[in-house]
Amino acid sequence: MALGERWQQLAKIASLVDAETLGIELLGRWREPHRRYHDAAHLAQVLDVLDLLEAGPALQLAAWFHDAIYSPHRRDNELRSAALARLRLRRAGLARNALELVVHAVLATATHHAVDTAIAPLIDADLAIFGADPATYKRYADAIRDEYAFVPDESFRSARAVFLRVMLDRPSVFLTPIARARFEFQARQNLREELATLT
Repeated sequence: MALGERWQQLAKIASLVDAETLGIELLGRWREPHRRYHDAAHLAQVLDVLDLLEAGPALQLAAWFHDAIYSPHRRDNELRSAALARLRLRRAGLARNALELVVHAVLATATHHAVDTAIAPLIDADLAIFGADPATYKRYADAIRDEYAFVPDESFRSARAVFLRVMLDRPSVFLTPIARARFEFQARQNLREELATLT
């Protein structure tokens, strides 16, 4: 299903006001030309995994907003995306409890940790690319490097290695049982192999 159709269905379920305008804005953001990985294809994959994890509409909305504002030059993308979600979804009439869950979920994608188990499916969906087949994972890693092309190679390799080690040091990369069963083994292989190429 095309992203536009998915948005329309979700907006109807969430009873959003003026959803078409908001959908156009969000799709425009996800299709910005500077994005190499954090683009509409990534959004579609996150939504697919949320379907697999049977996530509710609040987390689906959080997926639409989690990288709605994205610049590899900044470190506050999630904070700014969460603020955008709060502003736009409040105007769209989203219920307060659902709005708070969306905002907290978007913020949690900055650290890939979920203090609230209700947010765990979004974290897992965001990281699901780790568990892709090796060729797809390689394309992901190359796309990340492309997004950070302005960073000198040595600095990028060092920072990326730290991130990969943090992921591998977790008791499990994924938080939900379904995601662990589906992605964990391949994810650890992919992460270890990339780390080896960096170090």
